[in-house]
Amino acid sequence: MKPSELRAFTVEELKQKEQDTRKELFNLRFRLATGEVENPKRINALRKDIAKILTITSEKSRVKS
Repeated sequence: MKPSELRAFTVEELKQKEQDTRKELFNLRFRLATGEVENPKRINALRKDIAKILTITSEKSRVKS
């Protein structure tokens, strides 16, 4: 997901998106351990998405304060 798309969300929506992404990452890691994952590169993409979400969330909270 692009940062410009994430900036359109509110802080609450970003927190929900972070939770959903973390759940997806957990499930993907579990499937990787059992050998059922189709695209292991998706794990890195999810980790980067989480980092983007956290960065934009902190930017928005700094602006709010």
